[in-house]
Amino acid sequence: MRVIRHMVVGGRVQGVSYRAFVEHEALRHGIEGWVRNCRDGDVEAVLAGDGDAVAAVIEACRRGPMGARVDTLDQRAGSEDDLKSRRAGELFSVLF
Repeated sequence: MRVIRHMVVGGRVQGVSYRAFVEHEALRHGIEGWVRNCRDGDVEAVLAGDGDAVAAVIEACRRGPMGARVDTLDQRAGSEDDLKSRRAGELFSVLF
């Protein structure tokens, strides 16, 4: 079953390749969506795909890459409209 999740991750998640980590995990699990840095230091992402695969990516995001420190990971249901920020032709986009 396809699910869409919108998440915001807080902690030391900028300047530690966190977005690249999310992209790698998403593509490894066949997930579509996007990830971007927020002005307040958080990282925001939308993940869409098989429910188990999305859950696996979210679980990986709780750990993050070496050098990251995840203090919070808030998630909610996402929508097809949330996916519109992705660049055309890309399965998963790293946004700026």
